[in-house]
Amino acid sequence: MKRTKGGVGTRKIGLRPVAVSVFLGISTVGGAVPLLAQGYSFSNVVVEGNQRVDASTILSFAGIQSGQAVSGGQLNDAYQRIVDSGLFETVEIQPQGGTLRIVVAEYPMVNVVAFEGNSILSDERLAELVSSQSRRAYSPSQAEADAAAITTAYAQSGRTAATVTPQIIRRSQNRVDLVFTVAEGRPTEVERISFTGNRSFSDRRLRQVLETRQAGWLRRLISADTFIAERVELDKQLLRDFYLSRGFADVQINDASAEITRERDAFFITFAVQEGQRFRIGNVSVASEVEGVDPAQFQEELRLKSGTYYSPSAIETNTTRLENVGVRQGLNFVRIEPRITRDERAGLLNVQFTLTRGPRVFVERIDIEGNTTTQDQVIRRQFRTVEGDPFNPREIRQSAERIRALGFFSDAQVESQQGSADDQVVVNVDVEEQPTGSLSFGIAYGAVSGVGFNIGFSESNFLGRGQYLGLDIGTGSDSVNSTISFAEPAFLGRDLRFGLSANYTETDRENSDYNTRIIGFGPSIAFPVSEYGRLELRYRIQNDKITGVRTRQGNPGEENYVAGSSDILVKEEDKGALTTSSVGYTWSYDTRTGGINPLGGVLLRFGQDFAGLGGDVESITTSFLALAERRVWNEELTLRAVFEGGAIAMLNDQESRVTNRYFGNGRIRGFDPNGLGPRDLNADNEDTLGGNYFAVARLESEFPLGLPAEYGVTGGLFLDVGSVWGLDNTSGGNFGGQEVDDKAYLRSTVGFAVFWTTPIGPLRFNFTKALVKEDYDEERNFDLTLSTQF
Repeated sequence: MKRTKGGVGTRKIGLRPVAVSVFLGISTVGGAVPLLAQGYSFSNVVVEGNQRVDASTILSFAGIQSGQAVSGGQLNDAYQRIVDSGLFETVEIQPQGGTLRIVVAEYPMVNVVAFEGNSILSDERLAELVSSQSRRAYSPSQAEADAAAITTAYAQSGRTAATVTPQIIRRSQNRVDLVFTVAEGRPTEVERISFTGNRSFSDRRLRQVLETRQAGWLRRLISADTFIAERVELDKQLLRDFYLSRGFADVQINDASAEITRERDAFFITFAVQEGQRFRIGNVSVASEVEGVDPAQFQEELRLKSGTYYSPSAIETNTTRLENVGVRQGLNFVRIEPRITRDERAGLLNVQFTLTRGPRVFVERIDIEGNTTTQDQVIRRQFRTVEGDPFNPREIRQSAERIRALGFFSDAQVESQQGSADDQVVVNVDVEEQPTGSLSFGIAYGAVSGVGFNIGFSESNFLGRGQYLGLDIGTGSDSVNSTISFAEPAFLGRDLRFGLSANYTETDRENSDYNTRIIGFGPSIAFPVSEYGRLELRYRIQNDKITGVRTRQGNPGEENYVAGSSDILVKEEDKGALTTSSVGYTWSYDTRTGGINPLGGVLLRFGQDFAGLGGDVESITTSFLALAERRVWNEELTLRAVFEGGAIAMLNDQESRVTNRYFGNGRIRGFDPNGLGPRDLNADNEDTLGGNYFAVARLESEFPLGLPAEYGVTGGLFLDVGSVWGLDNTSGGNFGGQEVDDKAYLRSTVGFAVFWTTPIGPLRFNFTKALVKEDYDEERNFDLTLSTQF
């Protein structure tokens, strides 16, 4: 009997079972003649052809000893055991009188493992997937398994049509080269994503929730439009979370079917949605089942309002808030259990937060594994619980979310298990590191500033300490801007963010007739003051200088006449380099990302800087910003309102300089940089001087233009109303004595914007028209900005 393997195929030769008997080849003078055998007894068993595998090992596989009586079926079993060892390319069992010859041909040794035809996945990546290795015996079954693993990797990257063929190239000394030939094929795209059962939200809106995207015009550049089966499961969960957060408590994503086209180059995905009834919050109350605990103290801490749409995150947030109240009052092992009752006719969910007594269980220890780079303390400080504290399952789940939110790990699992006693729990943290640094090169374009280049480096987990380090250098046609920053998010082991930043900025007549140079450095510290509020305290020292201001020479019409700048700028240049030493603070309140309302939020910011702690400048600078945004019209339309302003108050009869005054650039659209505000019309070049004050209101909307969402093109309308005004010195002209009008003249513009999110960066096209402006303002009716990283 004989088995041979060529490549990765197999075939059997020489053994043909018939009933319980087998045909065996018996050596005779005339050759091997098939003979039906019922039983055998061999006085001698010999092994031939083996080079690396010991004969005793082969005999142990066969299980046949000298003098042992065996049947044809037992010989067949012995043959099969030797074949199943996977060590031999061919196997022959030859009974010859009283001798049983076992002739084998060992599989060759693998000389090298190589890959051909691959470009999407590198050789190094493929080598990590295969188990076949050089200097080991070649195994056809292992080669097939390796080919399947490579094919799976390509499918996970969106190339389900990829094929992998293992081949061997024979070399001398019974060696082979194992080559995996890859035909990567084209990405298998998602041709269409559709939904059934969705009544409250359009297909367009639901597609925005998914990770998967339809193939569009830029399909060659968009990786998210390839089909990946694991991503579809994530999309189902994202859809469910989307509906739940908007009041659909009974939503079900029944199915997500993916059908491949006949050409096998694209998929059609259909999500079956069962929305159910939409609920609002009804009565909200607190009850206590713990003796001696007054629920009224907890009722005051609730932030869940009747009439708002039901959201699991809102319930979870308020539950955590009440549990924290219990901890502050020393009520260990008290749990908050939200109990929801339905009023389906009214579409209301009544929520009662009930205080219950939980089991007396403590945290024995917290074990952390998998963090090869990140230090234990970075992970451990995400827990509000330490060893010996009462065990709170909700706090452990939230700690897991905080660990994942760090962005340091591709996977983070936090589980609890029984400790050394019934009242002890061990918390196990298992993380998988991922790259946290980036090096970026960019190009920026502005209609005025022209083409600029940017290089940036950032590391969000510097030295595994959870610290941030960033370096950014940008150049434009007339400017250089560089910044370096460092941040420690847990200064002194507390929720204090300590930061250091330094910057150098230089302009060379950037839309002006003078040059500036600013060098600054400062530390800061920020910490939470409420659930959505933070306070930043800072110190900053800055040195700025104005150069290149043109002084008028001669009179107009003369041969050597040189046009001059305003006397205000000349006087500011004469002061030379000035140092500003200031302390300041900024309070901010932001509910846009962490708030319980998924349809919108608000941002409030107020800050002041007090200069005069040494240095040459004494002033108080105040700034404020208020922003509110909300999605309406089935979340297809986003409305946004922004109110922003600032004021510089100089002290002790000092005067502000053009390096720290406001110009309204980027705040009031529709004007050139330095194109509005107080202007010295008596100077030859009619310099824009900026102002000590600015205020602006911006009303914006963003909406779809009817194009498929995967193209990333939306439109917007905006209205800007504001002004820049106020100077400490209004004596302008080229020779003094002529006043500059610095009154608060109102400007307003309307515009239409096209937003295009492309793989090479976000594009914004602004088409504007000034409704109210001054004659000397410099208007801009069109603007295009592009910022890209690659």
